[in-house]
Amino acid sequence: MSGFPVARVKKPQAGRPEPMTSIPSDRPRVEPDDAAISTSRFDRRRLRLARESRGVTQRDLATSAGLTAAAVSQFEKGVAKPSPASLDGLARTLGFPSSFFSMPSGTSVGEDLDGYFRSLRSTSASDRRRARARAQLLCYFVRILERRVNLPKLQLPRFELDSAVGSQEVETIAEETRAAWGVADGPVDNVVRSLERHGIIAARFPVESERVDAFSVPFPDRPVVVLGSDKSDRGRSRFDAAHELGHLVMHGQSELGTKAIENQAHWFAAAFLMPAYDIRSDLPSTPDWDRFLGLKQKWGTSIAALLRRAQTLGVMNDSTYVQAMKTMSARGWRRSEPGYLGPPEAPVLLGKAMQLVEETGLSLSDIAADADLPLDEAMAFVGAASDDRPSVEL
Repeated sequence: MSGFPVARVKKPQAGRPEPMTSIPSDRPRVEPDDAAISTSRFDRRRLRLARESRGVTQRDLATSAGLTAAAVSQFEKGVAKPSPASLDGLARTLGFPSSFFSMPSGTSVGEDLDGYFRSLRSTSASDRRRARARAQLLCYFVRILERRVNLPKLQLPRFELDSAVGSQEVETIAEETRAAWGVADGPVDNVVRSLERHGIIAARFPVESERVDAFSVPFPDRPVVVLGSDKSDRGRSRFDAAHELGHLVMHGQSELGTKAIENQAHWFAAAFLMPAYDIRSDLPSTPDWDRFLGLKQKWGTSIAALLRRAQTLGVMNDSTYVQAMKTMSARGWRRSEPGYLGPPEAPVLLGKAMQLVEETGLSLSDIAADADLPLDEAMAFVGAASDDRPSVEL
């Protein structure tokens, strides 16, 4: 976005079902006339997107829909279009309305962008495809929702970095991001709320694989940050959210998954959550565990992150840090730290948006129908961005 400082860096460049292997008996049958209309405007990209979001292979989809794997492959490549009967089988198997597979008439399903995943080596290609497809559908759902309600304008500082940029430059970028967003000195009150307040879509939905951690996809109009729904550690979750913000602020699509940009995102998260000018005087030079427990409560970050910050800022020397981490491991604190911080921060933006839409007389079913999405998908997205607990207004 324009209007943000770009000091000392390059200027910016302008709850899911299990994979299906048979046709579910409770899926509504698509009317043949609807299928005929849809197949005349068939969009191969939407078939692949729906299939990947459900986590099924071309072969499994073909078997369930009564087709051959070669036929499904040809449909997705655009070599052939399915007949109305074939499209009916595909739609029933995937649980999507046949109208979803038509060429878009105004709102795109989104760009085929790669996401920022922590480690490409430990995350399988199929897991990444499914997670990315769900994020793409979420972005598309939001675009349809925005026809009915105004969401916060996207305000995202952009500093395009290469992998050689070091920690000091990243520290500056984190400080400037806080300043651009008007974050007061001291701890960030709510990281997820900060993302949403500045137009980034945050969600917590299961990604069906322990190998897929938090990730983000930099859609230009509405970047999406997905935080694992199974992470009950508030401190770790806040760090995850700040880490993904770092990717969105600093990185393009050229060096996804490299150790260098993951390090940069880690440096950004630490500096965004624990600015050097604010926290340096708080940090002890020795592993004073009572002190670190107090700092954990104050800053909303893990003891491990605080120890690392003390070492990075030169408050704690390397040998003391290594010994402290060994003590953490011996006590089992690397798996479960003492000092409960409460439940993870919950996204609220889409839930509040749907409340406003419902006040106009429309339901979630109406929005799902506008988007040609299955109701279960729309429910998952809104449920992933809602919280029954009272919360402050954005």
